[in-house]
Amino acid sequence: MGTRAPNSARPRRARIEDVAEAANVSVATVSRALRGLPNVAASTRSRVLDVAHELNYQPDPAAARLAAGRTRTVIIMVPHLASWYFSTVIAGAEAVCNELGYEFHVVGVGSLSECHRLLDERSQIERRTDGVILVNIPATDAEAVSLRERGVALSTIGTQAAGAPSVFLDDVEVGRIGARALIDLGHRRVGLISGLGDDPLNFEVPRRRAAGFHEELRDAGISFDPSLLTGGNFGIDGGQEAMAMLLGLDDPPTGVFAMSDEMAFGALMELNRRGLVPGVDVSLLGVDDHDIARVLALSTIRQNVPAQGAAAARALIGVMTSVPTTLDPVLSPVELVLRGTTGPPR
Repeated sequence: MGTRAPNSARPRRARIEDVAEAANVSVATVSRALRGLPNVAASTRSRVLDVAHELNYQPDPAAARLAAGRTRTVIIMVPHLASWYFSTVIAGAEAVCNELGYEFHVVGVGSLSECHRLLDERSQIERRTDGVILVNIPATDAEAVSLRERGVALSTIGTQAAGAPSVFLDDVEVGRIGARALIDLGHRRVGLISGLGDDPLNFEVPRRRAAGFHEELRDAGISFDPSLLTGGNFGIDGGQEAMAMLLGLDDPPTGVFAMSDEMAFGALMELNRRGLVPGVDVSLLGVDDHDIARVLALSTIRQNVPAQGAAAARALIGVMTSVPTTLDPVLSPVELVLRGTTGPPR
C-alpha cells in the first residue's frame, strides 16, 4: 500500500510586487494599469493585464477588514512633495494600499517641530489613521511607543524608530560607489554636489553619502579638496548652480558625483551651456535612475524607489493586521549604471 504524500504548502497569493517583477515595471505602473488610469502605454497596460491574468492576481480589499484599526486609512509623511524621489516612493506605497483596500493620504512635513506636533498625543492622529509611514523623517522612540499605545502602526523609510519596521538604503555605500566609479575611470580630482544646506529636518542622506564618498577617496589615497564640495539643494536649479561653481574653480574637477539625478540634470544643463561634452570634458554621475536619466544617457546609481514605498506599506499593514512582520531593517539594493556621461579624463 503506497504512502500518502504529505499535504503541500498552500501557494502564496500573488501580490502586486509579483506582477511588477514579472512585467518588468514598477508597482505604481501596475496599479495605474489595473485601475485604468492614464499615463500608461497601451503595450505596457496589455503586458500588465496578461501577467496579472497568468498569476491569477486579484486585489484583496477583504484583507483590510482584518485590520484592528478603525479608519482603514494610511498616512504617509514626506518632507518634499515636489521631489521625484518622494513622489515615486509615495506611488509605490499607494499601490500596495490600493491593493489591500486602504485609503491613502499624503502629508508634507516641513520641519521637525511640525512632525513632532503631528505625532504628539494632542493631535489625536489616531482619529484619522490606522498607520503612518515616515519617509526620511525621524521619529523619537517615545513617539513610536506613544503611537503604538494609541493603536497607530508605524513604519519608516530611511530612518528607524523603536518597534517599527523600516526600509533602508545604504547611503554610505552609495557614496562609496559614486567615488569608486570615477576613480576606476582614472579621475583623481573629483567634485561632489551634495544635498541640502540649511535643513530643518536634519536630513541624514547627504551626510551619509558624503561620508562614504570621502572614505572611498581616502582608501584610494586621494586627498579631497574642500573647494570641490558644493550644495545643490536636491533640485535642477541647484545642480546647475553647483556645477557652475565647480567649473569656475582655477583647477576644476574632471569628474563630478551628484547625490541625485535631478541635481545631475541641472549639472548637465550647465555643461551644455558652456559647450562641454559630458563624459568627455567632464564626467558626471547621479543617483536614483530617474525616468529621464536613460533619455539623457546619464550614468547613475540605480535604486528601486517604488519598491521601497511598497515594502514600507506592506510591512505597515502587516503590523496593523497582525501578520508576522520582521522588524529587521530591509536593505534596498543599488546598482551602478554607466551610460554616456562618464568616461576617462582627458
